[in-house]
Amino acid sequence: MPVAKILLYYVFTPLPDPEAIRLWQRELCESLGLRGRILISRDGINGTVGGDLDACKRYVRRTKSYAPFRDVDMKWSAGSGLDDDGASLDFPRLSVRVRDEIVSFGAPGELRVDEHGVVGGGEHLTPEQLHELVAAEPDVAFFDGRNRIEAEIGRFAGAIVPDTSTTHDFVAELESGAYDELKQRPVVTYCTGGVRCEVLSALMRERGFERVYQLDGGIVRYGERFGNDGLWQGALTVFDAREHVTFGPGEAMLGRCRGCGAPTHRLRNCDDPACRERLVVCEACDDDAAAIRCADHVGTA
Repeated sequence: MPVAKILLYYVFTPLPDPEAIRLWQRELCESLGLRGRILISRDGINGTVGGDLDACKRYVRRTKSYAPFRDVDMKWSAGSGLDDDGASLDFPRLSVRVRDEIVSFGAPGELRVDEHGVVGGGEHLTPEQLHELVAAEPDVAFFDGRNRIEAEIGRFAGAIVPDTSTTHDFVAELESGAYDELKQRPVVTYCTGGVRCEVLSALMRERGFERVYQLDGGIVRYGERFGNDGLWQGALTVFDAREHVTFGPGEAMLGRCRGCGAPTHRLRNCDDPACRERLVVCEACDDDAAAIRCADHVGTA
C-alpha cells in the first residue's frame, strides 16, 4: 500500500549554474510525481517535497548522486496522504525556482559560502549538546529564528522571540539595539529544520554577538530525539497542508485563539485576500469576522 512521506532538506554550497540545477530538479521531481517547493541560488538549495515513499527514496538517491549534495541531511516525516494519481495531498503543485537567497533575509551580498557550508556561522549543537550547554551555562539564551506567529504555537522554554513577520525583518531587529545585552551571553538560535539559523547565526556574529550557536537539524531533529520530554513546548508550524506537527501525545498547548482565547495549535490566513499574515484562530471562531482578520484589516471589505 502506498505510503505518503515528506522530505525537508537544505545544502549550503557554491553552485556555479543554479539554472541547470533548477532544470534537473524539476525534471527529477516531475518524473517521480513529487510535489513541493524547492529554492536554488548560487549559495545552495532548500527544499520540501512530498509523495510516495518509494518515489521519495529514489529522489534522495538521485539528489545525493550530485557530489555537492552527497552529505545532505534529509529529514523525513509522515505526509497526510496521496491522491488517486499518487501525488502528495500536502502540496498543491511543484515549484522549483532560482532566487538570490534560499532563505530571504534580504542580505545576499553578506552571506559567504564555501564547499563546507556557511562561513562564519554559529557553532552547531546536537540536541544532546544543547542540553549540555544549558546545564553548563545558566545564562544561555534561546533565540527564535522563525517568524513571530510560528512561535505563538510552539517554542523553546524561555525563548526570545523577535518581533518579525518575515525573515527580512531580522536584520533591522538585530541592528535596533534591542538585543545588545545578549552579545556577551551564549545564544542558541533555532528554527524549523536549521536552514534559517545557518544564515541568522552568521548575521548575528557579524554584528558583534560573540557566542552564537545553532541547533543542528532544527526543531525537527530535537523533537525526534526528545519529543515532549525536553525543552521544546507546543507544536511546530510547517508550511504545507498539515499546518503543524507535534512530537507525541500530551504536548503543551501554547496557542490562544485571538477570537475566544481557547487553547489551539491552529493557524490560518488573514481573511483579507491581499494580506499574507497568519493568525491563531480555532475552528469555532472561523465565522468571527474580527478573529479572522488581522489588526490592519478588521472592518475592511
